[in-house]
Amino acid sequence: MVTGRRLGWSAAGALCLLLPVPLVRGGAPLEALIAALPAVVAAFAAPMRWPWGRITLGAAVITAAALSLAVDLVYRGPKSYAALWEFAEAPALLVLAARQIRRAPARQAAVGGFLAALAFILLPLRFLYADPPVKGGAAVLVSALALFVAVGVGGLALYLRAQEDRRHRAVAQARRDQRLEVAGDLHDFVAHEITGIVLEVQAARVAEYDREQTAELLARLEDAGLRALDSMDRTVRTLRDPEGHAVADSPQPPEAYGDAGELPPTRLYGLADLAEMVERFGATGVRTALDLDDALPGTLPRATEDAVHRVVLEALTNIRRHAAGAERVSVEVAGAPAGDGPGDGRRVAVTVTDDGGGRPAGPLGLPRHGGGTGLAALTARVEALGGTLAYGRHGDGWRVHAVLPAT
Repeated sequence: MVTGRRLGWSAAGALCLLLPVPLVRGGAPLEALIAALPAVVAAFAAPMRWPWGRITLGAAVITAAALSLAVDLVYRGPKSYAALWEFAEAPALLVLAARQIRRAPARQAAVGGFLAALAFILLPLRFLYADPPVKGGAAVLVSALALFVAVGVGGLALYLRAQEDRRHRAVAQARRDQRLEVAGDLHDFVAHEITGIVLEVQAARVAEYDREQTAELLARLEDAGLRALDSMDRTVRTLRDPEGHAVADSPQPPEAYGDAGELPPTRLYGLADLAEMVERFGATGVRTALDLDDALPGTLPRATEDAVHRVVLEALTNIRRHAAGAERVSVEVAGAPAGDGPGDGRRVAVTVTDDGGGRPAGPLGLPRHGGGTGLAALTARVEALGGTLAYGRHGDGWRVHAVLPAT
């Protein structure tokens, strides 16, 4: 419908340019049509939405510019005809040059934009052979002034093109960052639950469970599976816009995702979720202890609370995967001393420690190989917030310690 309206307005404008032809006093109608033809084509093409069928913007621009340059060479009619339609042809050629430079691929923009700008600059030379002819110096002077106008319009079009390219790169980078964040969420939340399920099943294979213990085991497995599915659902929702299209492949502009052009955010967890997570971890038979400073909840930035939650989650997941024999796990979240960590502002420290259990690393005592990507990603997240993350052997077990800004 929009294309149809534009087509109608373009055709109406072109017809209006042709109406004065029979009304011009003196001269032959053929000469009037020759002078009007490039103006009509340029005025028709300038406001149109391209492509139109198989005709592209580049083809329309090159056609209008070539026609204008050809009329410059062959026109010998009265000067009044050339002057009459030049007022429509000149701005139309400028619009076509600007649209071609801003929108077309680089090579087409260079060729089409140059031809349209050249046709605009050489328009005054059409009067050199008109009847009566103008002086060559005057025509050259007007062409020189037209050159400055064409350079200004071309520069503005290039600036808008650069801004558009920068905007597209920013959107692509934002989508890439979100995909990486979603991948981190899958590791942090889903892998945590799946690891717990695997350990429970492996333990059930070597232990004798009565009916009540089996029912409790199945309930824990069901809860863990539902939590994993819920995490999957949340991550899938973050890859869709409000209308259900995939963000990663959506052609929608950033405005489609909100007033600020932001992509749908992933869920942020906080200190209030730590107690439930530690309790679920302890349900597998590990003695757990959570020491959370009562003054901290509600006082930290949301990004910091989410990072604290992820540190604890990654540490507990690694304990399940690499130290299945651990018997005691302690989680401590408290304000950090003034000299602990970077910066001079308030800080919060989170520490997760396990005793190792005196068993080899890995589920059911089997050695565990690979891994480490979670801690690497977690280190990058903590450092991006201005914090530090350290981890390593602590007695017979393992210790993860992070310091984050609290303001």
